[in-house]
Amino acid sequence: MYFEQFYLTCLAHASYMIGSNGEAAVVDPQRDVDIYLKAAEERHLKIRHIFETHLHADFVSGHKELAARTGATIYIGASAAATFPHVALRDGDEINIGAVRVRALETPGHTPESICLVVIDGEQSSDPWAVLTGDTLFIGDVGRPDLSPAHTPQQLAGLLHDSLHRKLLALPDSVLVYPAHGAGSLCGRSMRAEKSSTIGTERLTNYALQISSRDEFIRQLTANLPARPGYFLEDAEINRSGAPALRELAPLRALSPAEVQSLLRQNAWALDVRPGADFAAAHAQGSVNIALSGQFASWAGAILGIHSKPVLIAASTEQVEEARTRLARVGIEDLGGYLEGGIDAWKEAGLPVVQTPQISVEQLQQKLSGNAFSNGNREGGIAVLDVRREGEWQAGHIAEAEWHALDSFPRALPKLAENRTVAVHCKGGYRSIIACSLLERAGYSNVVNIIGGFDAWHAAGLPEVVPDAPALTSR
Repeated sequence: MYFEQFYLTCLAHASYMIGSNGEAAVVDPQRDVDIYLKAAEERHLKIRHIFETHLHADFVSGHKELAARTGATIYIGASAAATFPHVALRDGDEINIGAVRVRALETPGHTPESICLVVIDGEQSSDPWAVLTGDTLFIGDVGRPDLSPAHTPQQLAGLLHDSLHRKLLALPDSVLVYPAHGAGSLCGRSMRAEKSSTIGTERLTNYALQISSRDEFIRQLTANLPARPGYFLEDAEINRSGAPALRELAPLRALSPAEVQSLLRQNAWALDVRPGADFAAAHAQGSVNIALSGQFASWAGAILGIHSKPVLIAASTEQVEEARTRLARVGIEDLGGYLEGGIDAWKEAGLPVVQTPQISVEQLQQKLSGNAFSNGNREGGIAVLDVRREGEWQAGHIAEAEWHALDSFPRALPKLAENRTVAVHCKGGYRSIIACSLLERAGYSNVVNIIGGFDAWHAAGLPEVVPDAPALTSR
């Protein structure tokens, strides 16, 4: 048997290929499918089967294009109500891939149609070898239960509890676990960094599997859920019908600096995909930075939405093409074009260039120490804005900071004091530059970015608030 995991870091997404006796199956394919075609060709395999563990909400799947290019059959849970040609899978259904058997388990909870796929390598044993768990069971976590418009989170959490305990935990401890997502995905909350595990390891270490009762499981799984990006439900609907092939997308239009400036005056989105440091040094006024180096597509979908029609600003045509592919992975297909010549052309045209000031954590600490007080209220000086997620904030934060997670910016920007400079930080600097650019776009001119974020603050041994400890600790 041939088995390979394909991990897409920018979406924290794992897909899989299983091969035996010249046949192959792909599980949970990403939008751009050439990677699977190449892998199959190199191993002299024909892709005959495509499995979707559920209707993915955080990315657009390539199942429809892959099927069109290979003639493969698509399989998905019977409750998906998929409108593309497919075979509906129910509990216990088996598909043969050469000597390999794939057995479907209906495991509703993350979504109503979720399935898991038990893999049995017939050349080695008649016992289960692995289970591909989709978004039902992660490494160290389980799927979030709030992605169905037809079910309450409590209803889905109850179904998820039953699926985990009656189906997945009924498998032998030795069975390998391969999920559809890893650490960083918004489909869960506490995923570990490993890309695989075993049923036995998860039984012993996964916090969600340690919860004592079904009612308590429901309570914990539905409390303090991370913000659900607006594009999630839209992507699920795209996947229900199947997305068009990437090759069908129209060529991007090259725009002059004057054309981009005109669009910005109309409040269009200009998306600068260069590294944060380059953006901070010089960028077009009103543009937003989401760098290609991090979880670019997820943040673009969450911040801009899939109907935003952004204009791209990049350092090269290669960056433009990479950004376009990544945006299409989350359903942002209709782009306004790209700035021909990038920021250099913008400068040469004599158009306004803006800088985002940056400071080190040592400089921040000095400024915090010098903040002035009057009647118990700070006047002037510097404020701190922490844009990390709640779990990060609770694990430790700067005492003077206010918390406003970047995930919540699309709903409402934080209100900043006009008479104070606001220093923005995240974990390492990627999200804080996004936040600074959004605040600048909204008209705030008093924001600065903290270089290195909270990681740099912690590494420098500067005072921080830690739960269940004295108010301030210092290393």
